[in-house]
Amino acid sequence: MKNRFILSTLITILTFNVSFSQKDGISSSAEKKYDNLSYVATTKELLKLVENGNKTPEVYKKLANAYYFNTQMEEASKWYGELFKLDAVVEYEYYYRYAMSLKAIGDYERANANMKKFATLKPEDSRAILFSKSPNYLETIEALSGDFELENLDFNSRFSDFGTSFYKDGIVFASSRGDGKLYKWNEQPFLDLYFISNEDNTAKPFSSTLNTKFHESSTTFTQDGNTMYFTRNNYYKGKVRKSDEKVNGLKIFKAEFINGAWTNITSMPFNNDDYNVAHPALNLDESRLYFASDMPGTQGKSDIYYVDILEDGSYGDPVNLGSKINTEGRENFPYISNNGTLYFSSDGHQGLGGLDVFMTKLDDVTQTVTNLGKPINSSRDDFEFIIDEFSNEGYLTSNRYNGKGDDDIYRFSRSFCTQLVSGTTVNKNTNAIIPYASVVVINEKGIEVQNLTSDQNGSFSYEGPCTKQKYNIIASKDGFIQSDQTFVVNPSKREDVVLKLNLTPETTKPADVGRDLVEVLDLNPIYFDFDKSNIRPDAEVELWKVINYMKKYPTIRIDVQSHTDSRASDDYNWALSNRRNVSTKQYIIEKGGISPDRLEGRGYGETMLVNRCSNGVKCSEDEHDWNRRSNFIVINR
Repeated sequence: MKNRFILSTLITILTFNVSFSQKDGISSSAEKKYDNLSYVATTKELLKLVENGNKTPEVYKKLANAYYFNTQMEEASKWYGELFKLDAVVEYEYYYRYAMSLKAIGDYERANANMKKFATLKPEDSRAILFSKSPNYLETIEALSGDFELENLDFNSRFSDFGTSFYKDGIVFASSRGDGKLYKWNEQPFLDLYFISNEDNTAKPFSSTLNTKFHESSTTFTQDGNTMYFTRNNYYKGKVRKSDEKVNGLKIFKAEFINGAWTNITSMPFNNDDYNVAHPALNLDESRLYFASDMPGTQGKSDIYYVDILEDGSYGDPVNLGSKINTEGRENFPYISNNGTLYFSSDGHQGLGGLDVFMTKLDDVTQTVTNLGKPINSSRDDFEFIIDEFSNEGYLTSNRYNGKGDDDIYRFSRSFCTQLVSGTTVNKNTNAIIPYASVVVINEKGIEVQNLTSDQNGSFSYEGPCTKQKYNIIASKDGFIQSDQTFVVNPSKREDVVLKLNLTPETTKPADVGRDLVEVLDLNPIYFDFDKSNIRPDAEVELWKVINYMKKYPTIRIDVQSHTDSRASDDYNWALSNRRNVSTKQYIIEKGGISPDRLEGRGYGETMLVNRCSNGVKCSEDEHDWNRRSNFIVINR
């Protein structure tokens, strides 16, 4: 499986693979195996050192890394854990790797704790920023899940099978099922290309002229089937080339189908011995070739680029897709579907663990990136997603648990409908367009399902599920009071939802001390059910207004005041109001990521009723409801 992963880890290895001497507890033999990327052999030797008492930070680092780079995450998490028990000074990246290995085994609580430490150490890192912006990412992904059905295919072997491309009446994929020489990284045979037709379940070598003793993988074909681009080790015309660091990297090659054979193999002009270029993908009109690379200028460990394919057959200069798509993690395996959607895999955007599959519309100027949710994504690596948008069928590669081999290929079908939601952000007083406003969509469970930015024309849009549900949409921008609106998706009508979000210019910045946020934000106090302290769905909408306000003004502090109605004893109501106070503040802290020291407050029992419903007064249930509340006062800034 590490065969397909080499692009995304080479730069990490070169960055952190500092030389250690015998005094650090690592033998020269283990050192050499690690430097040569022989990770299976490395783990065997380092485990012996640990058994003999050599438990230094350097031994634990390399042992954990060797498992991590081979995606043996259970073992990686174990040894990163042992490393951190030593309280040694480690590079910030180790917190990230430990978090990723914990995600892979489903331990999200500890994973998130280590991501918080990573974000503290490296706050400017895009991975840290994305994590801090989306503390509820698991709930968001859950809300996006459920549109796909997956099937593990019979032709998968016990080795690595991955990287499908549509070709004629079947698919081309890469596999290490062959009987060639072993790859020292994972001690599996080198990858070759195979073909399997829709009518025959037997995998056959794709081409004797393309398959070599080195790796071949990740193909893309022109629609006429006569030109292909593929990934191969830096091996061309019988010669092996290496970088200045003596690494045999990856390059993209082009081949043509002439007289029944693949020939005219040429190296792409943007290849280079000193960096990797891999995972090619053509757009629909074949005017651009997308790929992944760690070339100079890359933001992370690997970024997605494209080159224009010019009319004369030459290629333009590589163009980085930018920071909305690329992170300081790994972005790999781009695929352009037949409706212009870019799918790619990333471990930098918020996901379930390892590589997750994400999507964005190429014509979307805001470049909104959306996680595909479960079951496409899992806690392990999920990648090489391809789909026919018309048949809603496609293929995915994953090394998730309960597979047949190392990486497995899954066929999927998508059976769902989508609902277009669009709108405009405008100035309420003048009706003038407000560009680049933040737009957040929250479902009826209080889960954030979309986080958008209106474009230069104040427009925003997204396609969501058409299951019947009520949503709240909140728009905000500096200098304006945020606006919220409720809308309902009704699958029986299947009408597009068109919204107009009116933001009112602020007259005060921020609210004066002592002001109730009800006045400032047009906020409703949050209400509780009788004898309950849990947060109701309608209350979550109001709490998100408070959260967004506190994020906008990071110096203010809030006094949360919680109350009950007059029923039950005074002592009981004091205790109940304090439970409501705790649950209110806990929601703001845990869901919104607000620091606890910015919140004060307590319960007031039944001492601050808002109407006549005191002890002994007969009132309706609705009248009592007004008293079961929490409200919010600005106490300083």
